[in-house]
Amino acid sequence: MKRFLPVVAAMALVVTGGAARSFAQSPGKMPTKADDNLIIKAPAATDLRALTLQDLKDSEEKLTSLAEAMPADKYGWRPAPGVRSISEVFMHVANANFFFPTFWGVQPPASLRDQNLEKTVTEKAKVVQMLKDSFAHLERAVEGVSDDQMTKTFDYFGEQMSTSGLLFHAAIHEHEHLGQLIAYARMNGVTPPWSMPRPGKEATKE
Repeated sequence: MKRFLPVVAAMALVVTGGAARSFAQSPGKMPTKADDNLIIKAPAATDLRALTLQDLKDSEEKLTSLAEAMPADKYGWRPAPGVRSISEVFMHVANANFFFPTFWGVQPPASLRDQNLEKTVTEKAKVVQMLKDSFAHLERAVEGVSDDQMTKTFDYFGEQMSTSGLLFHAAIHEHEHLGQLIAYARMNGVTPPWSMPRPGKEATKE
């Protein structure tokens, strides 16, 4: 896709921006206190929340519009045996949206706990609604993350992860499966809605 993730761009600045820019100004010289005006500062926690929410809303719009554009009879289609079907990928995304906030204390609705959404939600109308509900849940949870929570760490499948790192991971996860579903759609003759030409406007390329 042509557009870079806002969150990815922000994190790249956090990791490399300051030192790289200052070093480029004076090759062979590492930044000093006097070079502070050249150093790109890391975004505040509030900025990271805002960037994450902006990116989640973009992913939500694309994924839900693609789910609505996909014919109902294609929801069980899969590219090969043992690979997730179209409905299963959408529900994998939804399940992750409900799961990620549990790491900072926000639980999914009681009715969804212990449910295997990939196997139990397969009908188009239910898939689309569950996808929308999951994004609403995740976005509310991200809005509620405090500055103190941003730096807290926890075990994430055997690795130490901070809440801010998990927000970054959540944004990447949405786009990973958006790309997968674009491929699924194209293989089934479905053009992503945002790539359709509109009167007076050039179609957006994914």
